[in-house]
Amino acid sequence: MEKNEKEEKKQKELNREESQDEQICETGQVVLDGNSRKHKVELLTVIGEIEGHESAPSHSKTTKYEHVLPKLALIEDDEEIEGLLILLNTVGGDVEAGLAIAEMIASLSIPTVSLVLGGGHSIGVPMAVSADYSFIVPSATMVIHPVRQNGMFIGVVQTYRNMEKIQDRITAFVARHSHMTRERMEELMLDTSQLVKDVGTMLEGEEAVKEGLIDEVGGIRDALDRLYSLIEERKTQK
Repeated sequence: MEKNEKEEKKQKELNREESQDEQICETGQVVLDGNSRKHKVELLTVIGEIEGHESAPSHSKTTKYEHVLPKLALIEDDEEIEGLLILLNTVGGDVEAGLAIAEMIASLSIPTVSLVLGGGHSIGVPMAVSADYSFIVPSATMVIHPVRQNGMFIGVVQTYRNMEKIQDRITAFVARHSHMTRERMEELMLDTSQLVKDVGTMLEGEEAVKEGLIDEVGGIRDALDRLYSLIEERKTQK
């Protein structure tokens, strides 16, 4: 009897691991619940290009907003999920999709922590600061640049005004969710001395913290420890 129970337990564990592996392969998402503090945390990865209304080339690594938005809604609706950890290594992408994801993260009722690994460029910046607390590893970079658009412009003045409004939405969001002012962000956006083929600024890990864009330099251990602390603080406040 005892032997059968052990085998059944082992099989359940194997099935659980296989399910997790499949979920990681398909969506880059998984539930972290093996920690000593017994907290159930959802892991969300934002990798490659943020794909919006148009499909990215088949050879590109992408994060699809039609996958992420429903997942965030499920996380908010799940009483068992206590926190969200977001790992970012993105080149940016579709502005509307990136802002939509950032707004969803910012409006979650559970504690959230982000960690920038490699890069959090362009529209990845609002996504990084949308969490309650943000980390960046020392070797990671974040690129701040003006909104860009490809293709033919029929009305140049109207197109410029539209791009300016989009840019204002981005700078306003970042200013609300970080310690960087809109004026400073716009100043960094228009720097002509750093990027070879573009206007803007590249911030390395410690520079991003000094500018007030990211809260702290740290790695996965720091991010999880901070998230666990936020979860426990929230429980004591109830």
